[in-house]
Amino acid sequence: MTALLSLALIASGLHGVVTRGPTRPVCQVGVACSEPAVGAVLVFSRNGTVVARIRTRVGGRYSVRLRPGYYAVRTQPTAPTKIGSDLRPRQVHVVSGVVRRADFRIDTGIR
Repeated sequence: MTALLSLALIASGLHGVVTRGPTRPVCQVGVACSEPAVGAVLVFSRNGTVVARIRTRVGGRYSVRLRPGYYAVRTQPTAPTKIGSDLRPRQVHVVSGVVRRADFRIDTGIR
């Protein structure tokens, strides 16, 4: 019983930063061409079922606890004026007992 309780207390999940870019049609050396995706909503699903929705915070940071396994990840549209929805990577692997870093990038489509 004690071993099962110990396993239940071990957290698994992800944390990281979500950025969006390019933010301008022409990128220049020395000028940032991407930015933190503050307020973006990440949707994690497993076997076709949504298991978590997380909104990014200051600096595009997020964290989420998830059970071990593979998850599909997408963004949820937050406003019609926001550009970009092509999220990479589209799939993540959560390892038992590990909260690992997974950064995401939203391609704005500006070219």
